[in-house]
Amino acid sequence: MTDNAWRRRLLLCLEVAVIGMPLAGSATAAPHDNDTATPIKHVIVIYGENRSFDHLFATYVPPQGQTIRNLLSEGIIDKAGKPGPNFATAMQYRATDTDTYSIAPTKAGVYVTLPPPMTGSAHGSASDKNPPPFATPAAAAAADRSLPSQDVVALTTGATGLPRNSIDTRIAGVNGLPPGPFQLTPGVPYDAYAASPVHRFYQNWQQSDCSVEHASADNPSGCLHDLFAWVEVSAGAGSNGGPQPAKFNDQTTGEGASALGFYNVQQGDMPYFTQLAEQYAMADNYHQPSMGGTGLDSIVAGFGDALWYTGPDGQPAQPAANQIENPDPQHGTNNWYTQDGYHGGSYSECADPKQPGVGAVVQYLQALPRKIDPHCEPNRYYLLNNYPPGYYGDGTLNRGEFVIPPVTTHSIGDLLHDTGVSVTWFAEGWDRYKANPHDRNTGYCDICNPFNYETSIMTKPALRDSMIQDIRNFDADLKRGALPAVSLVKPGWLDDGHPGSSKFGLFEAFTRRIITELQRHPKLWESTAVFITTDEAGGYYDSGYIQPLDFFGDGPRIPMIVVSPYSRGGRVVHSYMDHVAILKFIEANWRVGPISTRSRDNLPNPVPTAGDPYVPANSPAIGDMMDMFDFASAPEGNGETGGKK
Repeated sequence: MTDNAWRRRLLLCLEVAVIGMPLAGSATAAPHDNDTATPIKHVIVIYGENRSFDHLFATYVPPQGQTIRNLLSEGIIDKAGKPGPNFATAMQYRATDTDTYSIAPTKAGVYVTLPPPMTGSAHGSASDKNPPPFATPAAAAAADRSLPSQDVVALTTGATGLPRNSIDTRIAGVNGLPPGPFQLTPGVPYDAYAASPVHRFYQNWQQSDCSVEHASADNPSGCLHDLFAWVEVSAGAGSNGGPQPAKFNDQTTGEGASALGFYNVQQGDMPYFTQLAEQYAMADNYHQPSMGGTGLDSIVAGFGDALWYTGPDGQPAQPAANQIENPDPQHGTNNWYTQDGYHGGSYSECADPKQPGVGAVVQYLQALPRKIDPHCEPNRYYLLNNYPPGYYGDGTLNRGEFVIPPVTTHSIGDLLHDTGVSVTWFAEGWDRYKANPHDRNTGYCDICNPFNYETSIMTKPALRDSMIQDIRNFDADLKRGALPAVSLVKPGWLDDGHPGSSKFGLFEAFTRRIITELQRHPKLWESTAVFITTDEAGGYYDSGYIQPLDFFGDGPRIPMIVVSPYSRGGRVVHSYMDHVAILKFIEANWRVGPISTRSRDNLPNPVPTAGDPYVPANSPAIGDMMDMFDFASAPEGNGETGGKK
């Protein structure tokens, strides 16, 4: 999610009144909910925000007998978070891109030290009028109804104590950091707000620095991940088509090299998810499905495909010029994009390699030994960054300028509904948003919800009310032990873990509440799988292999933990997957799908390359998550005290 998206929510009303009376539960079984290929009758997917795999699990050491690929295992850092013997493989470079956009621009040498990481838009002090953090627990509790009472106090802590967009002097040696990944803690405590790095489409391709010239046997895609800092300080989070500031420097974007920060689980960071990883199964080759931010990654997570701009007749059309991306550097600048930003510059006609930015990506895909189809249809301008859906929560049209028009593309929601399997998107803040559809300050994330884009769902009140509900409904269903077959759960902006506007410990607390309640219902627990991930990496550095699938991605690795009686043991699974793997698991489990003839769920499961389980030999390929489970072992007890280890 973009910084602007959460800034618009900083004025969140702190009203105490509840909209409507709490529901006693709303889950309604569909005819084929129990017609599954595995013992799993219920899937819960919990989507946090904006953290990469290495950013969170850089120093994770798995249980004995398991292996992992992270900064520690690769020797890039040591357990103390200091540079390791292979630190040079993660060093960041300056580059030169002064004419035409390139995803692998000419290097100008390695940084001597990183550009100082900055505070971005994180707040320096607590305030009930301009949170987070809040000044008082009462105001925090009124605004956030999804945290257990003991965790609400975390909404009042963690202010930076520094001006916004200033050098983050909480970080030890901030002005002389080695030119690679650095540990955030203890200078920036785990319970603290921090900057949000740039996470937009063309920036992410450029940060990844992919070229056939870089390719090797263990990295056939040739993505080096060595331009994260340079892109962050040269293009930043959206030039918006305006001129480059006259006094442009490495601090102008307000980010510095914040993308290179990571936490250290060896020193107590991220305790709950570390516990889950040790007890259940995690993936270390799971990816965001596209380059860039929340909008496109959430769309692909729901549709298995990208969406395009349409005219009033519903047919493909060309958007206004200021809404078409142009990442070519402005004249006289080094990588200050011509047209990019939160209000404008979000579409590309990627079937035409002559369009700005498009050629660089397409040429790379076509130069690979196994050529990759960009998967772009002619005369379609595909949405690449964050635009609100064409419908408000009450089903009325959003006729704003920077809005993607209503779409007729079908999603996993349509597929399941049409085949008699129940599915609901449960969102924190939905009731507030639905009651005030023109209010952007409700805490609800509209760009996160794929169903919110769809004509087939949003124009049918009964279907809309069934398939999109508030998190309060999920809580009520869970307490009575009756969930839909598929529950897609999205916390609000205070709890989703997004840097700047949230903290990852708050997302841990949100998730812990759900897991704890689930395990109080043994019958439901025994037939449920919980998938815990983030929507995308948030612009944070990751060292993992990236498999090119099409024009849109894949992107960097993100976390994935599967909590189930059938996923015990602390296993680390290396199969190549992204959010479409969740779609494939659902489709395989309920024997439905794929969504369409062109959606990514048509791709085969990966066949590992000999000697390297991370690189599919049959690329492009995406797993279906079945190897995260051991269905031959019967569940025993609950997740806290029983079960096979």
